[in-house]
Amino acid sequence: MADTEPEPADGEPTGPEPREGEPTDPEPTDPEPTDPEPMGPEPTASDPAESVPDGGAAEALTTLSLPAQLIIAVAIAVAAVAAAIHLSAAFLNVSPPNTLTKRHGAAIDDYVYPEFERVWKLFAPNPLQQNIAVQARAEIRTSDGGTATTGWRDLSAQDGAAIHHNPLPSHTQQNELRRGWEFYVGSHDVRERPQGMRGNLSEQYIRRIVMLRLGREEGGGTVQRIQVRSATTPVAPPPWSDEKIDTKTVYRTLPWWTVTSDDLPEAKRR
Repeated sequence: MADTEPEPADGEPTGPEPREGEPTDPEPTDPEPTDPEPMGPEPTASDPAESVPDGGAAEALTTLSLPAQLIIAVAIAVAAVAAAIHLSAAFLNVSPPNTLTKRHGAAIDDYVYPEFERVWKLFAPNPLQQNIAVQARAEIRTSDGGTATTGWRDLSAQDGAAIHHNPLPSHTQQNELRRGWEFYVGSHDVRERPQGMRGNLSEQYIRRIVMLRLGREEGGGTVQRIQVRSATTPVAPPPWSDEKIDTKTVYRTLPWWTVTSDDLPEAKRR
C-alpha cells in the first residue's frame, strides 16, 4: 500500500509553514472598550441640584415665583446702594477739602466716626510739624485734711520712654493718649466748651486716661481734682533751610475736673 498523508484535522491551518522572518498573521485583539454607563440612580425631578445644568444659576432664578424674584432684586439693590454710600463717605472723609465735604462734612463725620475712622489723608498728607506733649497734675487731699497741688507730669514723655528702643511697642503706648487728645481738641471750641455728645465723651475719656496713669493715691494724698494741659512746640527747620519759625512752646490749659469713681479703673475703685 502506498503511504498517504493524513488529512488535517478540523481547525488546523493548511498550507506551507511560514518561513523564518516572514510575518505571521496578527493575533486577534480585544474589542475597544466602550464608554461605561453612568452608575447610580438617574436624576429625578425631585432632586433640584441634579436637575439644574452647570452654570444655570440664572435659569434657576427664573424658576422662582414672582414675589421671590422681587425680594432678591430688592435685596441686591439695597446692598449695592449701601456699598456705594459707604465707599463714597469713606473716600470723602480722607479726600482733600472740596465742595461736597464743605457742604456735607457734618453728615460724613457722623457716619464715619468712630467705627470707620481713618488717620490718614489722600494725596501726600502733611507731615507733623509740631511736637505736642500732654501733661497732667492733681489736687490732692492730704492726711491732715488739707489740700495740695502736685507738679505737672509729662504723660507723653512716659509713652515716649516706653516706645524708645522697643521693637514692638504696644498700641496703647503709641496711640491711646495721642488719639485721646486729638479727640478732645476736635470736639471742643477755643473756650473749651464741648460740642455735642462727642465733646462730653472726650472729656470723660481724657479723665480716665489721666487717672489710669496717676491712680487714686498721688503724692501722699487722695486725688480730688485733675487738670490737663498740652505743650505744643513747633519743630525747628533743618539747618539748610532759610525758613524762620518761632520754636517757643505754647500751652493749652484745661479747667480743673473733679474726679469721680467713674473716672477710675475698676480695679482701683473703692
